[in-house]
Amino acid sequence: MIKLLLVEDDSSIVKNLSEYLVSEGFLVTSASGQNEALQKLEQRTFDLVLLDISLPDGNGFSLCSMLKSEYRLPVIFLTASGDEYSTVTGFELGADDYISKPFRPRELVMRIKNVLRLTGSKGKTVSIGAIEVDTEKGKATKNGKDIFLSALEYRLLLIFINNRGAVLTRTKLLDSIWDIAGEYVSDNTLTVYIKRLREKLEDEPANPTLIKTVRGIGYRMD
Repeated sequence: MIKLLLVEDDSSIVKNLSEYLVSEGFLVTSASGQNEALQKLEQRTFDLVLLDISLPDGNGFSLCSMLKSEYRLPVIFLTASGDEYSTVTGFELGADDYISKPFRPRELVMRIKNVLRLTGSKGKTVSIGAIEVDTEKGKATKNGKDIFLSALEYRLLLIFINNRGAVLTRTKLLDSIWDIAGEYVSDNTLTVYIKRLREKLEDEPANPTLIKTVRGIGYRMD
């Protein structure tokens, strides 16, 4: 069962949303603020965090930063702040998706499943040659040594893993990285991230064997 942590201080939202998500087959734990959320994270493991920006003892941005750096958990922001600044800030901190209140519960469920699929948060280890990716711990190693990836690099790697053997167009990769906020990643930025990922994964980045270029189309991981 998928385990969700809902960080929200509005009790009516917590009650209604928790009931709906449970009816959809999720296991939901709620926290009313940053401190309680951190306590819950110490007590048990979660697959994804639903996070409000406005919290009584902090803000969702700082908590998101901790969730990404210390727990490597997927994060979806739930907030009434639909302005461009909040959206950009959330994604810069590594948020995986962003949905403004009021939202449709069925759409949220779709987004949760999409983020879990893209991040590979299903508790398994995947091997690609000398590379091993532990999707439960959110870490990657090469020949047993840790590979230090940014949140976006890690997500890009998981997209390739989940589509091994398939040719992914640049447009598809951009859409997969940012979902509804594709405008915040340019085509040139994607090129930079592909280059960085190759430098960390490949024995010879100039002659890649893991992430191959399909000229005129995109990329493929064999």
